[in-house]
Amino acid sequence: MSKYAPFCEKQAEYIKRCYQNWLNVAEGGKRAGKNVINLIAWADTVENHPDRLHLAGGVSVASAKLNIIDSNGYGLKNWFKGRCRSGKYEEREALYVYTLSGQEKIVLISGGGKEGDEKYIKGNSYGTAYITEANECAKSFIKEVFDRTISSADRWIGLDLNPKPSLHWFYKEVLDVHQQNALKYPDYGLNYEHFTLYDNLSLDTETLRKIIRTYDKNSIWFKRDIEGLRISAEGAVYDMFNQEEHVITDENLKKEIWEKGRLWYISNDYGTGTVFVLGLFCIYKGKKYLVKSFYWDAKAEMKQKTDNEYSKDLKDLLESIKPRRVQAIIIPDDALSFIAECRKQRIGPIRVYKRDPGTVIKGIRTQANTLSKREYFILDDPSNWPIIEEYSSYVWDPKAQERGEDAPLKQNDHGKDMERYFHDSVSQIYKVGSKPAGF
Repeated sequence: MSKYAPFCEKQAEYIKRCYQNWLNVAEGGKRAGKNVINLIAWADTVENHPDRLHLAGGVSVASAKLNIIDSNGYGLKNWFKGRCRSGKYEEREALYVYTLSGQEKIVLISGGGKEGDEKYIKGNSYGTAYITEANECAKSFIKEVFDRTISSADRWIGLDLNPKPSLHWFYKEVLDVHQQNALKYPDYGLNYEHFTLYDNLSLDTETLRKIIRTYDKNSIWFKRDIEGLRISAEGAVYDMFNQEEHVITDENLKKEIWEKGRLWYISNDYGTGTVFVLGLFCIYKGKKYLVKSFYWDAKAEMKQKTDNEYSKDLKDLLESIKPRRVQAIIIPDDALSFIAECRKQRIGPIRVYKRDPGTVIKGIRTQANTLSKREYFILDDPSNWPIIEEYSSYVWDPKAQERGEDAPLKQNDHGKDMERYFHDSVSQIYKVGSKPAGF
């Protein structure tokens, strides 16, 4: 078994309370150790639980596997090392674990990011359940988790939460209700704690400094990710964008990027009757640049182009950097006909961007961080002007905030979607800073 990092006093006390309470909620910023402390308490509970069937859940099956079953080598497989195997249970993903007393337990693995996902956990009763990123899951799925553990011989539910706007449904309809009940009834069984990355003793001082340096301390991402606060997003989405700083007018630098750049990408936001955008990006000396764009507004131009015509526009961008080649052409998964046309013409390599639940905010956070760190710039080129102009009108949706959700207003967003697909894809291709041991 891999050795866990030391726990701070707050984490140790939370784990102790997990054995005395049925509902255990760890909320807070990223890299705060919420996942591991819940896992330790849950794995030990499963080890000694009288019931056979248990539940591990997240936004998706992949997320549940990543955060709970594997958890960078510190998940359920680590606890039951040499005593578990992957398999199926009623045609569902599952992990079979074997206790020290020789009993077989089945941990069903389920995704709950979409309304309707609750059907995958219906029909069973679970002794325990651990749901990671619970407030990212669908309301109906979370309700079903509570319902399906009612008849447990020793009910235990563990949840970890990343901060959301304070009006988010999870707080109003789940956490606030249980916290009010806990105030009324001293023996109610709620164990809640808030953590930040400063509670994570696996992070040394230098690592903490490096992480904090990647954030704008005035941004909502710093307040959420680092301080673990429930902050609402208001105003411009990219309020850190400064045209004087982020738009490159230096002709010598522009020429240098064009001539010496080697890592090239193209990203696309697809629209037939609306706006179609292509962006040519270069990663040069560790920084990202939007070098050139193609922006076609079918309504403004009063002409709707075909996929074949768009493929010619794509070829023009590819031609502009020859003899160099692009590393990837990033196209969203809803552009099926355009993807098919590109493959028909052997234009590539194509990287399909999957717009899964949560990717909008994840991509916005990634792009915002690169802007804040002065790692992303746009060349002053007439083709890029529509992309630059969008920054001032790309704002958070106030109605979504009233529902406790983060969502940009769906207007003037085609260039922003194109940029986001690039930044999110590249961050996945070049992942850096893996979690230190134990967290």
